[in-house]
Amino acid sequence: MRVISGIARGTKINSIESLDTRPTLDRVKESLFNILQNNIKDKIVLDLFAGSGALGIEALSRGAKKTYFCDINKEAIAIIKQNLEKTNLLKNAIIINKDYKSALKQINDKLDIIFLDPPYKLDLATFAIREMIKLNLIDKNSLIIIETDEIKRDINEIEKIDELEIIDKRKYGRANLIFIKKRGN
Repeated sequence: MRVISGIARGTKINSIESLDTRPTLDRVKESLFNILQNNIKDKIVLDLFAGSGALGIEALSRGAKKTYFCDINKEAIAIIKQNLEKTNLLKNAIIINKDYKSALKQINDKLDIIFLDPPYKLDLATFAIREMIKLNLIDKNSLIIIETDEIKRDINEIEKIDELEIIDKRKYGRANLIFIKKRGN
């Protein structure tokens, strides 16, 4: 894996050798950031279920103001720290080693971009979104991106949350990206 663009472009980043963690493929990450390209600078980003931190690091490399990296796995947190040091992006990062509910309670910013890439079989994305709504971490300008291989399940769950609307879906092999906004008010 590598950083695709920005100030850390080309830097190889480490990933976790585990069945519980599945890094976002470079081609999926590149497509995602091509979609987001002009909407990252000076934004506050959350990389929840961060794994290696690849998505949050890419956002920082492209000019995000601050990125929260949250993961419950201590090995993942160690890899994220290594990758942030390697890319010289540690100063704009906040690393939280807790379960997603506890981690979200430590965030005291309105989030602009949220990457949700939980382990596919754990169906945690919509629970995390409900928690963000409850904690008032997102608004109508926030963009939530879920990576999943269970697209029907996740779409059905998202559609049960009145405050949300799906604005786009993309498929890249087994990986699917769902783009979500909170309805305006």
